[in-house]
Amino acid sequence: MPGGCPVSWSVLAAATEPEPIPVSLDEAAEKATNAASWVEENWSTWLNTGLRILLIVIVALMLRWAVRRALTKLIERMNRSAQAVQGTALGGLLVNAERRRQRSEAIGSVLRSVASFLILGTAGLMVLGAFDIDLAPLLASAGVAGVAIGFGARNLVTDFLSGVFMILEDQYGVGDSVDAGVASGEVVEVGLRVTKLRGIDGEIWYVRNGEIKRIGNLSQGWATAAVDVTVRPTEDLDEVRSVIAAAGEAMAKDEPWNERLWGPVEVLGLTEVLLDSMTVRVSAKTMPGKKLGVERELRWRIKRGLDEAGIRIVGGLLPQAEEAAADPTAGMAAPSVFSNAASPQSAAATPLPRTDLSKP
Repeated sequence: MPGGCPVSWSVLAAATEPEPIPVSLDEAAEKATNAASWVEENWSTWLNTGLRILLIVIVALMLRWAVRRALTKLIERMNRSAQAVQGTALGGLLVNAERRRQRSEAIGSVLRSVASFLILGTAGLMVLGAFDIDLAPLLASAGVAGVAIGFGARNLVTDFLSGVFMILEDQYGVGDSVDAGVASGEVVEVGLRVTKLRGIDGEIWYVRNGEIKRIGNLSQGWATAAVDVTVRPTEDLDEVRSVIAAAGEAMAKDEPWNERLWGPVEVLGLTEVLLDSMTVRVSAKTMPGKKLGVERELRWRIKRGLDEAGIRIVGGLLPQAEEAAADPTAGMAAPSVFSNAASPQSAAATPLPRTDLSKP
C-alpha cells in the first residue's frame, strides 16, 4: 500500500471472519437428544422399507430363475422328442432336427426375454413405489418415449413381430423350399428379424420378415409329381395305360422310391389330342422336396417300358423316316401358262401381225 506497510492477505482474512459462537453443553445435549428421537421415530419405517425392498428383489430374482429354468426344460424336452423319432422312418419323413432345434431355441429366447422384462420391470416399479415416489410422471414419460421409439424403429418392430409369429405358427423352417415373393429357395436360417434363403444357383438371400407379404411352402404336407407322355395318335390307349401302370408299380417296389412315393402312380388320362400326337398325364403323390427326383425316375422308367412295347414317343419335329415320300417332280419348275399357245395369257403375249397400210 502506498504510504504504509503492506498487509498480508491472511491478516485481512482473519480480521473479516466472524468469531465462532461457543456451544454450550446443554445445547449439544439437546441436539443429540433430538437426533436420537428422530432416529427412534423413523427407524421402524426404514427397516420396514428396507425389508420390503429386499423381499421384492429376492422374490423377483427367484421367480425369474424359476421361469427361465422351466422354459429351458421345456425347450430341452421338445428337442429330445424330436431326436427320439429322428432315427425312425416316420422321423425321417416328418421331422427335421435342425429345424425343430432352431425353432425351439428362437421361441425359448423370446419367452425368456419377455419373462425377464416383465418380472424385473414390475419389481423395479414396486421398489420405486416403496420409496413413496410418484410413478405417474415416470409412466407418462416412458409411454411417450415408447411411442417415439416405436415410430422411429417401426420397420424393426414390424420385422421382429413378423418373425415371432412366423416361428410360433411354424410357417416354414430350416430345410424347407419356400417362395417368399421377393426371393425363393431353401431356408438356411430363420431369425426374428431376417430369414436366410439359398437360391437355386447357390446365392444367399437375406429377406426381412416384415417384407414377406405371402409365403408359399413347397415342403409341407406332400408334393405332386406330374409327367406328360406324348405318343402318336394311332397308338392303342389301353396298351399305353398298361405300360405306364406297370412302370409305376415296379418303381413303387424299389428302393428308395418306395419311401418317396406316398401313393400309387395314377394315369389320369388324355390332356391333349392333336392331329399328330396325343398327351397322357401321369401323376403321383410324393414326399415333400422329392418331386423332381421322382419325376425324372418316372420318365426314365416310362420311356424304357414304351420302347420295349414298341410305342414311340413323339414331340417336336417328326423324324425324317416318317415324312411323306418325296415328290419326283418337286425339283422341277412349275409349268407356265405361256407354254400353251391356246391359253389366253399366251395369246395376249403374242405380238400382233404386221399389216401393210399402203394396200387398199
